[in-house]
Amino acid sequence: MKRILFLCVANSARSQMAEGLARQLLGDRIEVVSAGTRPSVVSRYAIESMAELGINLAGHSSKSVDTIDTSQVDMVITLCAEEVCPVLSGEVKRLHWPIVDPATDDKDMSHANVLEKYRIARDQIRARIEILGALLDLPERPASQAFHTSIRVGDLAASARFYAWLLNIWPKEWTHRYATFIRPDLKLNIVLLVADGKELHQDTLYHLGVEVANKAEVIDAYHLAASFAATIEKPPRTTWKGTPLHELWLRDPDGNLVEIYARLTTDELALKPLDEVTESLVPGTGP
Repeated sequence: MKRILFLCVANSARSQMAEGLARQLLGDRIEVVSAGTRPSVVSRYAIESMAELGINLAGHSSKSVDTIDTSQVDMVITLCAEEVCPVLSGEVKRLHWPIVDPATDDKDMSHANVLEKYRIARDQIRARIEILGALLDLPERPASQAFHTSIRVGDLAASARFYAWLLNIWPKEWTHRYATFIRPDLKLNIVLLVADGKELHQDTLYHLGVEVANKAEVIDAYHLAASFAATIEKPPRTTWKGTPLHELWLRDPDGNLVEIYARLTTDELALKPLDEVTESLVPGTGP
Protein backbone atom coordinates (compact mmCIF):
# COMPACT_ATOMS: atom_id res chain seq x y z
CA MET A 1 0.00 0.00 0.00
CA LYS A 2 1.46 3.35 -1.05
CA ARG A 3 -1.19 6.09 -1.07
CA ILE A 4 -4.24 6.78 1.10
CA LEU A 5 -7.00 9.27 0.30
CA PHE A 6 -9.09 10.67 3.16
CA LEU A 7 -12.37 11.77 1.65
CA CYS A 8 -15.36 13.76 2.91
CA VAL A 9 -17.64 16.47 1.55
CA ALA A 10 -16.06 19.86 2.30
CA ASN A 11 -12.45 18.78 3.02
CA SER A 12 -12.48 21.42 5.75
CA ALA A 13 -12.11 19.51 9.03
CA ARG A 14 -12.23 15.72 9.44
CA SER A 15 -10.36 14.72 6.28
CA GLN A 16 -7.86 17.54 6.80
CA MET A 17 -7.20 16.42 10.37
CA ALA A 18 -6.89 12.82 9.17
CA GLU A 19 -4.32 13.85 6.57
CA GLY A 20 -2.23 15.73 9.15
CA LEU A 21 -2.47 12.94 11.72
CA ALA A 22 -1.58 10.24 9.19
CA ARG A 23 1.52 12.14 8.13
CA GLN A 24 2.60 12.48 11.75
CA LEU A 25 1.80 8.89 12.79
CA LEU A 26 2.66 6.93 9.62
CA GLY A 27 5.65 8.99 8.49
CA ASP A 28 7.11 8.04 5.13
CA ARG A 29 5.52 4.58 5.16
CA ILE A 30 2.50 5.94 3.30
CA GLU A 31 1.72 8.92 1.10
CA VAL A 32 -1.48 10.60 2.29
CA VAL A 33 -3.81 13.12 0.70
CA SER A 34 -7.27 14.46 1.50
CA ALA A 35 -10.06 15.87 -0.65
CA GLY A 36 -13.78 16.57 -0.79
CA THR A 37 -16.60 16.49 -3.30
CA ARG A 38 -17.60 20.08 -2.45
CA PRO A 39 -14.41 21.69 -1.13
CA SER A 40 -14.70 24.69 1.16
CA VAL A 41 -12.00 26.23 3.38
CA VAL A 42 -9.98 24.64 6.16
CA SER A 43 -11.70 25.27 9.48
CA ARG A 44 -9.87 27.54 11.91
CA TYR A 45 -10.94 25.17 14.68
CA ALA A 46 -9.34 22.26 12.83
CA ILE A 47 -6.15 24.31 12.53
CA GLU A 48 -6.22 25.24 16.22
CA SER A 49 -6.98 21.74 17.53
CA MET A 50 -4.25 20.19 15.37
CA ALA A 51 -1.73 22.83 16.46
CA GLU A 52 -2.15 21.46 19.98
CA LEU A 53 -0.48 18.27 18.70
CA GLY A 54 2.25 20.13 16.84
CA ILE A 55 0.60 19.60 13.44
CA ASN A 56 0.36 22.68 11.22
CA LEU A 57 -2.68 22.83 8.93
CA ALA A 58 -2.41 26.60 8.40
CA GLY A 59 -0.93 26.14 4.94
CA HIS A 60 -3.50 23.55 3.88
CA SER A 61 -6.29 24.28 1.45
CA SER A 62 -9.46 22.35 0.67
CA LYS A 63 -9.11 20.28 -2.50
CA SER A 64 -11.62 18.77 -4.88
CA VAL A 65 -11.44 15.04 -5.40
CA ASP A 66 -11.48 15.85 -9.11
CA THR A 67 -7.91 17.15 -8.74
CA ILE A 68 -6.68 13.81 -7.37
CA ASP A 69 -5.35 11.09 -9.65
CA THR A 70 -7.42 8.33 -8.10
CA SER A 71 -5.72 5.69 -10.24
CA GLN A 72 -2.72 6.13 -7.94
CA VAL A 73 -4.75 5.68 -4.74
CA ASP A 74 -4.53 2.33 -2.91
CA MET A 75 -7.04 3.04 -0.15
CA VAL A 76 -9.93 5.46 0.28
CA ILE A 77 -11.16 6.28 3.79
CA THR A 78 -14.43 8.21 4.02
CA LEU A 79 -15.18 10.09 7.26
CA CYS A 80 -18.81 11.17 6.88
CA ALA A 81 -21.41 10.41 9.55
CA GLU A 82 -24.74 12.19 9.07
CA GLU A 83 -23.99 13.33 5.50
CA VAL A 84 -24.15 11.31 2.31
CA CYS A 85 -20.60 10.09 1.81
CA PRO A 86 -18.77 10.60 -1.48
CA VAL A 87 -18.36 7.56 -3.69
CA LEU A 88 -15.10 6.96 -5.52
CA SER A 89 -15.26 4.56 -8.46
CA GLY A 90 -12.55 2.07 -9.35
CA GLU A 91 -10.79 -0.89 -7.78
CA VAL A 92 -9.46 0.35 -4.45
CA LYS A 93 -9.57 -0.78 -0.81
CA ARG A 94 -12.27 1.17 1.03
CA LEU A 95 -12.80 1.94 4.70
CA HIS A 96 -15.55 4.03 6.27
CA TRP A 97 -14.97 5.88 9.54
CA PRO A 98 -18.20 7.68 10.53
CA ILE A 99 -16.90 10.64 12.54
CA VAL A 100 -19.51 13.17 13.67
CA ASP A 101 -18.97 16.54 11.97
CA PRO A 102 -17.62 18.94 14.63
CA ALA A 103 -18.73 22.03 12.68
CA THR A 104 -21.74 23.89 14.07
CA ASP A 105 -24.03 26.75 13.06
CA ASP A 106 -24.90 27.50 16.69
CA LYS A 107 -23.76 31.09 17.14
CA ASP A 108 -24.39 30.87 20.90
CA MET A 109 -21.79 28.14 21.37
CA SER A 110 -18.57 29.43 22.90
CA HIS A 111 -15.20 29.16 21.20
CA ALA A 112 -14.07 26.71 23.90
CA ASN A 113 -17.08 24.44 23.38
CA VAL A 114 -16.70 24.38 19.60
CA LEU A 115 -12.98 23.67 19.94
CA GLU A 116 -13.77 20.76 22.24
CA LYS A 117 -15.99 19.23 19.54
CA TYR A 118 -13.04 19.39 17.15
CA ARG A 119 -10.75 17.83 19.74
CA ILE A 120 -13.15 14.91 20.14
CA ALA A 121 -13.26 14.30 16.38
CA ARG A 122 -9.47 14.72 16.17
CA ASP A 123 -8.82 12.18 18.92
CA GLN A 124 -11.25 9.65 17.45
CA ILE A 125 -9.50 9.93 14.09
CA ARG A 126 -6.10 9.67 15.72
CA ALA A 127 -7.05 6.43 17.51
CA ARG A 128 -8.24 4.89 14.24
CA ILE A 129 -5.07 5.90 12.41
CA GLU A 130 -2.95 4.36 15.18
CA ILE A 131 -4.74 1.07 14.52
CA LEU A 132 -4.31 1.50 10.76
CA GLY A 133 -0.59 2.02 11.29
CA ALA A 134 -0.39 -1.15 13.36
CA LEU A 135 -1.97 -3.17 10.53
CA LEU A 136 0.04 -1.99 7.53
CA ASP A 137 2.99 -4.40 7.60
CA LEU A 138 1.88 -7.67 9.13
CA PRO A 139 4.33 -10.57 8.65
CA GLU A 140 3.49 -14.24 8.06
CA ARG A 141 1.32 -15.74 10.79
CA PRO A 142 0.50 -19.27 12.05
CA ALA A 143 -1.97 -21.41 10.13
CA SER A 144 -5.30 -21.76 11.93
CA GLN A 145 -8.36 -24.01 11.94
CA ALA A 146 -10.64 -22.65 14.69
CA PHE A 147 -10.99 -19.68 17.12
CA HIS A 148 -13.58 -18.10 19.35
CA THR A 149 -13.37 -15.47 22.09
CA SER A 150 -14.17 -11.98 23.37
CA ILE A 151 -11.53 -9.78 25.01
CA ARG A 152 -11.10 -6.49 26.87
CA VAL A 153 -7.80 -4.72 26.19
CA GLY A 154 -5.79 -1.73 27.38
CA ASP A 155 -3.97 -0.76 24.17
CA LEU A 156 -6.43 -1.17 21.31
CA ALA A 157 -3.94 -0.46 18.51
CA ALA A 158 -1.33 -2.92 19.82
CA SER A 159 -3.96 -5.61 20.30
CA ALA A 160 -5.47 -4.99 16.84
CA ARG A 161 -2.01 -5.49 15.32
CA PHE A 162 -1.40 -8.68 17.32
CA TYR A 163 -4.73 -10.28 16.41
CA ALA A 164 -4.62 -9.18 12.77
CA TRP A 165 -1.28 -10.98 12.53
CA LEU A 166 -2.52 -14.04 14.41
CA LEU A 167 -5.82 -14.36 12.54
CA ASN A 168 -4.59 -13.27 9.10
CA ILE A 169 -7.39 -10.74 8.71
CA TRP A 170 -7.93 -7.06 9.37
CA PRO A 171 -10.78 -6.09 11.70
CA LYS A 172 -14.10 -5.86 9.88
CA GLU A 173 -14.49 -2.47 11.54
CA TRP A 174 -12.94 -0.47 14.31
CA THR A 175 -13.55 2.73 16.23
CA HIS A 176 -11.72 4.44 19.08
CA ARG A 177 -13.61 2.03 21.40
CA TYR A 178 -13.50 -1.42 19.81
CA ALA A 179 -12.30 -3.59 16.92
CA THR A 180 -14.27 -6.55 15.54
CA PHE A 181 -12.70 -9.50 13.73
CA ILE A 182 -14.97 -11.91 11.84
CA ARG A 183 -13.96 -15.12 10.05
CA PRO A 184 -17.19 -16.84 8.89
CA ASP A 185 -15.20 -19.72 7.43
CA LEU A 186 -13.94 -20.51 10.95
CA LYS A 187 -17.11 -19.48 12.78
CA LEU A 188 -15.03 -16.76 14.38
CA ASN A 189 -16.19 -13.59 16.06
CA ILE A 190 -13.70 -11.70 18.24
CA VAL A 191 -14.36 -8.31 19.76
CA LEU A 192 -11.52 -6.27 21.27
CA LEU A 193 -13.04 -3.73 23.65
CA VAL A 194 -11.18 -0.93 25.45
CA ALA A 195 -10.92 -1.81 29.13
CA ASP A 196 -11.62 1.70 30.48
CA GLY A 197 -8.82 1.47 33.02
CA LYS A 198 -10.38 -1.42 34.92
CA GLU A 199 -8.02 -4.14 36.06
CA LEU A 200 -7.56 -6.91 33.52
CA HIS A 201 -7.60 -10.41 35.00
CA GLN A 202 -8.43 -14.01 34.14
CA ASP A 203 -12.15 -13.26 33.84
CA THR A 204 -11.60 -10.87 30.94
CA LEU A 205 -10.21 -13.73 28.86
CA TYR A 206 -9.57 -17.24 30.15
CA HIS A 207 -7.58 -17.87 27.02
CA LEU A 208 -7.92 -17.91 23.27
CA GLY A 209 -7.57 -21.32 21.65
CA VAL A 210 -6.07 -21.50 18.17
CA GLU A 211 -6.13 -24.93 16.57
CA VAL A 212 -3.56 -25.84 13.92
CA ALA A 213 -3.20 -29.03 11.92
CA ASN A 214 -0.30 -30.88 13.52
CA LYS A 215 2.84 -30.83 15.66
CA ALA A 216 4.96 -29.32 12.88
CA GLU A 217 2.61 -26.34 12.62
CA VAL A 218 2.82 -25.74 16.38
CA ILE A 219 6.61 -25.59 16.01
CA ASP A 220 6.29 -23.31 12.96
CA ALA A 221 3.97 -21.04 14.96
CA TYR A 222 6.65 -20.75 17.63
CA HIS A 223 9.26 -19.53 15.13
CA LEU A 224 6.78 -17.12 13.53
CA ALA A 225 5.83 -15.75 16.94
CA ALA A 226 9.50 -15.26 17.83
CA SER A 227 10.08 -13.38 14.56
CA PHE A 228 7.01 -11.25 15.26
CA ALA A 229 8.41 -10.49 18.74
CA ALA A 230 5.29 -11.90 20.38
CA THR A 231 5.61 -12.76 24.08
CA ILE A 232 6.10 -16.52 24.43
CA GLU A 233 4.66 -17.76 27.72
CA LYS A 234 5.51 -21.43 27.19
CA PRO A 235 7.50 -22.76 24.20
CA PRO A 236 6.19 -25.70 22.14
CA ARG A 237 5.64 -28.88 24.11
CA THR A 238 3.57 -32.04 24.19
CA THR A 239 1.35 -32.46 27.24
CA TRP A 240 -0.29 -35.76 28.13
CA LYS A 241 -2.41 -35.05 31.20
CA GLY A 242 -6.00 -34.10 30.55
CA THR A 243 -6.43 -33.71 26.80
CA PRO A 244 -3.12 -34.67 25.14
CA LEU A 245 -1.96 -31.78 22.96
CA HIS A 246 0.99 -30.29 21.16
CA GLU A 247 0.80 -26.71 22.39
CA LEU A 248 2.44 -23.29 22.44
CA TRP A 249 1.37 -20.51 24.79
CA LEU A 250 1.66 -16.81 23.91
CA ARG A 251 0.63 -13.64 25.72
CA ASP A 252 -0.98 -10.82 23.78
CA PRO A 253 0.02 -7.16 24.44
CA ASP A 254 -2.41 -6.98 27.39
CA GLY A 255 -1.28 -10.18 29.08
CA ASN A 256 -4.10 -12.43 27.86
CA LEU A 257 -3.09 -16.03 27.22
CA VAL A 258 -3.25 -17.54 23.74
CA GLU A 259 -2.86 -21.29 23.24
CA ILE A 260 -1.85 -22.55 19.79
CA TYR A 261 -2.41 -26.27 19.76
CA ALA A 262 -2.73 -29.43 17.67
CA ARG A 263 -4.44 -32.64 18.69
CA LEU A 264 -2.31 -35.75 18.73
CA THR A 265 -2.73 -38.37 16.03
CA THR A 266 -3.53 -41.99 16.89
CA ASP A 267 0.11 -42.96 16.25
CA GLU A 268 1.35 -40.14 18.50
CA LEU A 269 -1.06 -41.14 21.28
CA ALA A 270 0.36 -44.66 21.16
CA LEU A 271 3.74 -43.22 22.24
CA LYS A 272 2.37 -41.78 25.49
CA PRO A 273 4.99 -42.21 28.28
CA LEU A 274 3.94 -43.96 31.47
CA ASP A 275 4.97 -40.99 33.62
CA GLU A 276 3.12 -38.53 31.34
CA VAL A 277 6.02 -36.09 31.56
CA THR A 278 5.68 -32.98 29.36
CA GLU A 279 8.02 -33.11 26.37
CA SER A 280 9.67 -30.10 24.73
CA LEU A 281 9.20 -29.82 20.96
CA VAL A 282 12.08 -27.38 20.36
CA PRO A 283 15.51 -28.28 21.75
CA GLY A 284 16.83 -25.87 24.34
CA THR A 285 13.48 -24.26 25.21
CA GLY A 286 12.52 -26.47 28.15
CA PRO A 287 9.21 -28.30 28.74
